[in-house]
Amino acid sequence: MMRVTKVASAEDYQLISSFDEVKRALLDENKFSDRLEKPLAYWALPNDRRLPLAFLGRSLGDLLATPFEELSATPGIGQKKISSLVRLLHRATKEEPHSTPYGAQEQAPATQGDEILGMPCSPDGQFDHTLVSELLWAKWRDSVRLHNLQHEKLGRLASSLAEVPTVIWNTPLSFYLDYTVAEIRRLKTHGEKRVRVVLEVFFRIHQMLENVQPQTQFALKLQPNFVPAVERFVLDKLVDDNQPSEDDVRAYIADALLKQIKLDAGDTVFDLAVGRLGLGGKPQSVRMQARMLGVTRARIYQLLEDCSKVMSVRWPEGQALLATLVQKGINAGHSPIEQRLLIAVRELFFPTKLESFEEDPQI
Repeated sequence: MMRVTKVASAEDYQLISSFDEVKRALLDENKFSDRLEKPLAYWALPNDRRLPLAFLGRSLGDLLATPFEELSATPGIGQKKISSLVRLLHRATKEEPHSTPYGAQEQAPATQGDEILGMPCSPDGQFDHTLVSELLWAKWRDSVRLHNLQHEKLGRLASSLAEVPTVIWNTPLSFYLDYTVAEIRRLKTHGEKRVRVVLEVFFRIHQMLENVQPQTQFALKLQPNFVPAVERFVLDKLVDDNQPSEDDVRAYIADALLKQIKLDAGDTVFDLAVGRLGLGGKPQSVRMQARMLGVTRARIYQLLEDCSKVMSVRWPEGQALLATLVQKGINAGHSPIEQRLLIAVRELFFPTKLESFEEDPQI
């Protein structure tokens, strides 16, 4: 019995010592004065266990002004929750990965503790939305505001639209800027999948722009990776006397758009698009593709429509650019046969309201 009491006393002493250490650090007026008014919950993570719920709504300043003995005597607060309190206070002193303070082992593995504040990723390097604190979220929102990206659509900057519910493809980033992570989780229709997607988009933006300072002479524009090269090619051809060859259209436009479709819409839509464009032989009719897949033509129309839906989010500027390039060829006297692939690409990825598959004689 004497040995157990001694161990408990040693643990209490370590907790008190750790609390006093972090208290001195946080009360440094030159470093952390801006954090003292924030609630303790600001540094809590969704996957934290044994959180001291009685303290989460209290500000750091209030907690630090309360004697350790009084905090320990709070109803419902035992040694493990005091350990959690100390851990959260240590988080408040750090903005980058750091060593785990005493008591943190009760909350999460040490490998997570090294990632929660800098890179919210699992050990295999994948983004983990459960490791996002309010502190990190605030920094990511600041990056979006700093670079005036509020108007950008969530889907345009997502890693893959396959992971994003279609109903939020066109949601501007500004929609989430005034919400905390906790408030986003309480939004209607925002389950874990949707919350993860939103947080990851903001995280990726912050990753790219964390060390980039706005310039008065230049503007920053974020685009999907395929867009700059395609736009350069189209703009060059608009001032070129010669119309692009079919090989050029395939190499510089069609292949790039199809690669994005495969990422965002999957293999089935990719294969259908390749067939419609005739890149592996003669262009396939919708009827032929329906027979090949054993589905109705209506289903093929539905799948092919994903091509235009994806591009309307990823590259909305493409509509006008490709239409202008096609019109340039028409004005120069090039027949539809000479521009077959270019016209097919435009009609598949950027159809006008007057166009439909019904106009296809091979349907």
